[in-house]
Amino acid sequence: MIELTSDQRRYLKSLAHHLNPVVMIGNNGLTDAVIREIAVSLDAHELIKIRVLGDDRALREQYLQQICTDLDAAAVQHIGKLLLIYRPGVEDKRKIVLPKKK
Repeated sequence: MIELTSDQRRYLKSLAHHLNPVVMIGNNGLTDAVIREIAVSLDAHELIKIRVLGDDRALREQYLQQICTDLDAAAVQHIGKLLLIYRPGVEDKRKIVLPKKK
């Protein structure tokens, strides 16, 4: 799992403000197909929003942790039913350049 500084997290939130959710986690939960779709979206965009259907906050938090662990990604934010996740692309083809750690 990737660790982000507060400055990096703030920067990613600002980039994600205009994004729409690209993946939805429905009533079947975090299936293998959903994980694969999230991985494909992260490869394409690096920073994605995921909408989780359902009202269980603890379950959404669990999904966020599992996604980040399984896909070696970073949890940027969890607001309501939206999860914001970041995973850097290949070294020389990155779309997002994070602020340096101080």
